[in-house]
Amino acid sequence: MDSWDEVKTAYQVARAGTVSGAADVLGVHHATVIRHIDALEARLGVKLFQRHARGYTATEAGADLLKVAQTTEDQFAQLEGRIKGQGQGVTGELVITTLASISTRIAPVVTAYQIENPDIIVRLLTGERVFRLEYGEAHVAIRAGAKPEEPDNVVQPLMQLPFSLVASKSYIAQHGMPADVDDLKNHSFVGHDSDANRAPFAIWQQANVGRDAVRFRTTDDRVTQAAIRAGAGLGFLASYDVQRTEDLVEVMPPLSEWSVQLWLVTHVDLHRTAKVQSFLSFLKDDVKIAT
Repeated sequence: MDSWDEVKTAYQVARAGTVSGAADVLGVHHATVIRHIDALEARLGVKLFQRHARGYTATEAGADLLKVAQTTEDQFAQLEGRIKGQGQGVTGELVITTLASISTRIAPVVTAYQIENPDIIVRLLTGERVFRLEYGEAHVAIRAGAKPEEPDNVVQPLMQLPFSLVASKSYIAQHGMPADVDDLKNHSFVGHDSDANRAPFAIWQQANVGRDAVRFRTTDDRVTQAAIRAGAGLGFLASYDVQRTEDLVEVMPPLSEWSVQLWLVTHVDLHRTAKVQSFLSFLKDDVKIAT
């Protein structure tokens, strides 16, 4: 289709039923409306309207085209509303992405934010893949580990998330509490299936316990927690989750070197919009209160 203007004209003729009515809505001369309809019918090779004394009635082909025009018109109207509102109000969708392993820490904050801003629709997406902010896959990314270095992103430190080495009460009852770090080698561990896991606690575990001790391996953080609670072995969980789980015990006091650095990442084009700034401020305030 070479001209959206001609389709818009046909759409307005169908709505008004007359050339003059469409011309008034579009703010053009009635001769322009007739020229657009004639050109569109010639291009498509079909009649879009039946002309009669009272005006224009869409043919079957015309009705099909106008359904598409109606949908497109609605989409343009929605897009216009989103663009006009961008940066001005705390409305619409807010897409946040993070790792599943820290989602239980983030979800309550996001929930509190959504309650305070009821016009926002929150989408909290988790997964190990890196969501591309430059492609609009998310407004805010909460990432863990080394500082993200993608171009055109604004990166800010959020917090150090502490991790604990824990076991279930049933595991301790059966195998006993490790006496010290050296004794950890005599116990089974639950851990990530990949040798390339660069989480600080995983690096510490590799150096002090070794890979062979990891007898239960998985790629899913939910499975990790479930396996530890079921007694499969010792494992690392976010201290936030441990404090909320009665059947887990800390094997040794948490070490600072197990903590994971969290980063706030936003794309430069969206960083200053009202809803992004509103959420960032809310999250930072929550972290200050918690620490």
